[in-house]
Amino acid sequence: MKKVILKNGLRILLVPQPENLAATVLILVRAGSEYETKPRNGVSHFLEHLMFKGTTDRPAPGMIAHELTALGAQFSAFTGAEYTGYYAKAQAEKLPKILEIVSDLYLNPLFDEAEIEKERGVIMQEINMYEDDLPARASKVFDRLLYGDQPAGWDVAGEKPIIRRLARADFVDYRAQRYVMPGTIVVVAGKFSEAATVAQIKKYFAALPRRTAPAKKRTIERQSAPKLNLHFKESDQAHLVLGFRAFDMFDERRYALRVLADLLGGGMSSRLFTRLREKMGVAYYIGAGTDLSLDHGVLSVSAGVDHKRAGEAIRAILEECRTIRDNMVPERELQKSKDHMIGGLILGLETSDDLASFYGGQEVLTGGFLSPAALTARIKKVTARDVQRVAKAIIDDKGLNLAIVGPYKSKTAFKKILTVNTP
Repeated sequence: MKKVILKNGLRILLVPQPENLAATVLILVRAGSEYETKPRNGVSHFLEHLMFKGTTDRPAPGMIAHELTALGAQFSAFTGAEYTGYYAKAQAEKLPKILEIVSDLYLNPLFDEAEIEKERGVIMQEINMYEDDLPARASKVFDRLLYGDQPAGWDVAGEKPIIRRLARADFVDYRAQRYVMPGTIVVVAGKFSEAATVAQIKKYFAALPRRTAPAKKRTIERQSAPKLNLHFKESDQAHLVLGFRAFDMFDERRYALRVLADLLGGGMSSRLFTRLREKMGVAYYIGAGTDLSLDHGVLSVSAGVDHKRAGEAIRAILEECRTIRDNMVPERELQKSKDHMIGGLILGLETSDDLASFYGGQEVLTGGFLSPAALTARIKKVTARDVQRVAKAIIDDKGLNLAIVGPYKSKTAFKKILTVNTP
């Protein structure tokens, strides 16, 4: 893997796979919901949609999709809380063409008024889709519970009243602020010519503005006791997210925290899966994970459970969290979990698009990256004492949060059991 910084400041990541038959182009930019203001919540995601709707060289709607499809390419885009990405993947010999197309849509969008109105309806339907996706809704309720009415607590897709008001000037202004040289990274992975690819990128991105984008507003976290939020929905299954405030992605304890999450709910032999699904038969899906961002983080458990047994399921989750905090993890179980994580890491990096995302995602957020070998080494170094130390630091009532989507109108029963400090 190689990092190239052009004289104009553009960062390029080159991840060669000479044996691969494919190549991926991924352009990332520091633009997401955590960089928005309330009157423009959803503008990052809406903008991502509009970038495919025509450029100066490809003014007709559908031209970009038609060209990429004709090349046999896979392509899409995505928006998150802290960055947005545009990518295409095709046979290696077609890399120069897909690089030209993806660069064009990134650098030269038109923002036609008629296309904005059409896409507004598409965004509304996407929001409706997420409303009907109950696990996704539970995750959004959880974020709002953690961070409230600040960027970290807002939906990436935005709110319908705001989406209805966003105008062409909002997209032009926001793009001018955030789609600049310091916040942009171009990643190329797979089989390609390094010299030719760098020269091509240099040519396309020479005119990208070099000004600095506005800084992200810092996320404020205040909590001293367990917090709970319900979202009423008539359903046979209750969807819940239970979690604890943690720390940001720069904290050295992040590797131990990831191992802790895997021990709790990282697979079909994890503690929570074994107990809630295999022994209790109360859940179909259950898992644990970490979400560490630039200035905040969380360890969370997500599950879909029998709505009549939700209280029973929550008690079991809390008990497993308490147990792993108060007791040292057996060495054999610890090793199994680390092997599971390392295996998943390696298997998840088999393709050019996987590698582009792995390196690019790190670079766009932190300005650096760890190789798979370096990350593997850090996971291997985690001890049982490290796991218990981080568990004791965060598994506590003062950082405990629970969000539930299901057929409930009263919080009373859940409040009585929402504690991890006492059985």
